[in-house]
Amino acid sequence: MQSPNNDYNATSKRGWFTRFLDGVEWLGNLLPHPITLFAVFCLFIIFISGIAAYFGVSAVDPRDGETVIKAVSLLNAEGIQRIVTNLVTNFTGFTPLGTVLVALLGVGVAERSGLISAAMRGLVMKAPPRLVTVTIVFAGVISNTAAELGYVVLVPLAAMIFYGLGRHPLAGLSAAFAGVSAGYSANLLIGTVDPLLSGITEEAAKIIDPAYTVGAEANWYFMMVSTFLIAIMGALITDKIVEPKLGKYNKDEASIDLSDQSSMDPLNKQEKRGLIYAGLSVLVLAGILALTVVPEWGILRHPETGDVKGSPFLKGVVVYIFFFFAIPGFVYGRTVETMRNDRDVIDAMSHSMSTMGMYIVLVFFAAQFVNFFKWTNFGTIFAINGAEFLTNIGMTGPIIFLFFIMVCGFVNLMLGSASAQWAITAPIFVPMLMLVGYSPEVIQAAYRIGDSVTNVITPMMSYFGLILAVAARYKKDLGIGTLVAMMLPYSMFFFVGWSVLFFLWVFVFGFPVGPAAPTYYN
Repeated sequence: MQSPNNDYNATSKRGWFTRFLDGVEWLGNLLPHPITLFAVFCLFIIFISGIAAYFGVSAVDPRDGETVIKAVSLLNAEGIQRIVTNLVTNFTGFTPLGTVLVALLGVGVAERSGLISAAMRGLVMKAPPRLVTVTIVFAGVISNTAAELGYVVLVPLAAMIFYGLGRHPLAGLSAAFAGVSAGYSANLLIGTVDPLLSGITEEAAKIIDPAYTVGAEANWYFMMVSTFLIAIMGALITDKIVEPKLGKYNKDEASIDLSDQSSMDPLNKQEKRGLIYAGLSVLVLAGILALTVVPEWGILRHPETGDVKGSPFLKGVVVYIFFFFAIPGFVYGRTVETMRNDRDVIDAMSHSMSTMGMYIVLVFFAAQFVNFFKWTNFGTIFAINGAEFLTNIGMTGPIIFLFFIMVCGFVNLMLGSASAQWAITAPIFVPMLMLVGYSPEVIQAAYRIGDSVTNVITPMMSYFGLILAVAARYKKDLGIGTLVAMMLPYSMFFFVGWSVLFFLWVFVFGFPVGPAAPTYYN
C-alpha cells in the first residue's frame, strides 16, 4: 500500500510540472501575433538606431583592423527618406517570398489532386504490423514537403490506425505528431521550408559578405540522413516509453463514438493506378533532368567551368520542386478524375495561393525588419563584438553549436513560426558565427535542429490546438499538460540524438551538410 507521503510527493511533482506548463503558456500568450511582433520590432529598430548613433556605438572591421563601422540612425530626415523610398522594394525583393510562392504552386496541384494524401495512406496502411510505428514517423517527416498536410491528414489517420490494431490511439497520434513537427526540418526531398530559410540565411550572410549566396539545397545531405534518425528514434520512443506509459486503452475514455474507427478504407484500384502513373511521370522528369546535368555537355552545368558547383542546376531547385509536384499531381488527378483540364490545375494553384495571405502579410513586415536591421549596421556591430567576446572566452570550437541549438529551441517555445524566428535571429547569429569561422549553411543546419525539436511541446505552435482537439476525441479529459507530457520524451531525445548526429556528420566525419556547402567560412 502506498503511503500518504508518497501520494503527497507525487501530487507535488504533478503540481510543479503543471505550474511550469501554465507559466510557459502564460508567457507565450503575452506575445502578440508574429505580424504584430515584426511591426513592433521595426519601430523599435528605428527608435533604438537613433539612440545608438547618438552615443556612437561602433565596431572595428576585423577584415582590415582599421575601418570603424558605426551605427546608422533611421530616426532622422535621411533615415525616414530611406524608409519611405524603399518600403515597396524591401517587400518585393525579399528573397524567400518568390521562392516559396513558386514552390507552393506545384505543391498545391499535388495536394489538390489527392496525390500526397493517397501516397501517405498507401505508405502507412500497407506497412507490416511490426513496422507500423516507424512507418508512421517516417511518413510524418516526409509529409513536411507539403507543409500542413501531415497535421491535417496523417496525425488523425495514425490515431485511427493504432486503434484499429488494438493499440493506444494516442500513441499513434504522438508518433505522427513527432515525425511531422519535432522532425520538421528532416526530409528526403527539398520542400517549401528549404527555400524559405535559405533566403533568410542569405540575407543575413550578406551583412558580412554581400556576394554570398545560399541555395535551397544547402542542408539537403544532412536532412536526408536526419530523416532516418528521426524515424528510428521516434519509433523507439513511442514503443518503449510513450505507449507503455499510456497503458491499455479504454474506449470509454473517448469523447466520440469509435464504433466505425476500426475500419479504414485502403487505396482503391483507381488510386493505385494513379500512384503508378504519377511515379512513372516522376521517373521521366528525373531522366530529363539527369540529361541536363550528368553529361559533360549538360545545359544546366556551369557555363564557364562545366562543373555542377555554382551551376544553374543547383540554383534552380525551386523550379524542380514546382515541376516534380505539379506534373505528377496532374497525372494522378487525371487518372482518378479529380482533375480533368487546365482549369482544374489553375484552380489548385489559386487555392494554394489563397492560403498564403497570412504569410504574405508576415513577409511584408519581416522584410522591413530585415532591411532596417541591415541599414543600421546593428548586425555587423553585434556580430563583430559577439565574435570577439567568444574568442576572448575561448568558445570558438564546435561546442558553440550546442549552446546555439539550445537557444534556438528555447526561443521556439515562445515564437513557433520557423520563418518568423529565423528572420529575427539570423541577422544576429549568422554574421556572428561567420566571423568565428563557420559557414551560413552549417549555421542554418544547426538552427533547424533547435527550431524542430521543441515544436511538439509549445502551445505557440500553430497546429498545437488542432492536435489537442484530435487527441481529445480519444481522451475526453485531456488537457495541454497531458499532451505536452506525452510529447516531452520526443523533444528531449531528439535534441540529444540530432545534436550528436550534427557533430558527428560535420565535425568528426567532415561531411558537407548539402551539395557544395562548405563547413567553414574564411
